[in-house]
Amino acid sequence: MKMLINVPETVVADALRGMAAAHPELTVDVENRVVVRRDAPVAGKVGLVSGGGSGHEPLHAGFVGPGMLSAACPGEVFTSPVPDQMVRAAAAVDSGAGVLFIVKNYTGDVLNFDMAVELAEDEGLRVARVLVDDDVAVSDSTFTAGRRGTGATLFVEKIAGALADEGAPLERVEAVARRVNESSRSFGVALGAVTTPAKGSPTFDLPSGELELGIGIHGEPGRERRPMMTSGEIADIAVHAVLEDLRPDGPVLVLVNGMGATPLLELYGFGAEVHRVLSERGVAVARTLVGNYVTSLDMAGCSVTLCQVDEEMLRLWDAPVQTSALRWGR
Repeated sequence: MKMLINVPETVVADALRGMAAAHPELTVDVENRVVVRRDAPVAGKVGLVSGGGSGHEPLHAGFVGPGMLSAACPGEVFTSPVPDQMVRAAAAVDSGAGVLFIVKNYTGDVLNFDMAVELAEDEGLRVARVLVDDDVAVSDSTFTAGRRGTGATLFVEKIAGALADEGAPLERVEAVARRVNESSRSFGVALGAVTTPAKGSPTFDLPSGELELGIGIHGEPGRERRPMMTSGEIADIAVHAVLEDLRPDGPVLVLVNGMGATPLLELYGFGAEVHRVLSERGVAVARTLVGNYVTSLDMAGCSVTLCQVDEEMLRLWDAPVQTSALRWGR
């Protein structure tokens, strides 16, 4: 498999060096693997810190900036960052108002962030933690006890980040982040396998005439495999799975997310089918975002995330944001 890299061992460090060169508004510590908005800490503002394995870009470092995250901790490819990274990030963004850790529900991430909370508190920091577990495809998987954290991470980081920028206290930012997670559900589909730099070949076998329903963002198994379908047929299954679990009674945010190798031409077409299914089910759409945001290296496929929003959540979603991967209103 051809890759635009030097060697697998330096792929994360090389990417961070490139991010530093492209985004002077960020402070990128390549050695310690921490990305921080350059104006941090902001007086009176709750710091938001997230992180996870590399390979899901732009998640999380691409969401560092005004209106979203204060800092991000990239681990090795598909590997959790370590507690020292998280504590370093928390200390860098703490203004005295506290720090919120946003954690996807994968075993390594949960264990390391839990340890980071203890270490940060030992250093006198006030820290809270919110777990994202929005994937309806499976209740337990290769990497998790319980549901996986996927596309809803973007909704949590954006909405909680906007509230933090308004100067809300830690308890309120934490409560809104939890509400967003509880109001969100996701379902992913793989059309092709993912290839990691270390392996250099697909991590699982998916024949050309088949797709996998309910795939995870590391290539974890989903619900089932079926013969390839049309975009409309896939949307029927994915949206139905989400709605059967979420059962919204109000408007929703929609994220049509690419897994890394699916072009926007296809994602927008799939997005049209998602809107069709929602209309047929009587679900009102408040806002829609289409693109590659929570990816899996070169996996072909997509995911759908819905979040039922109230007036406050929608106002915070619309609030200005300026990160390398998400920006509007400024």
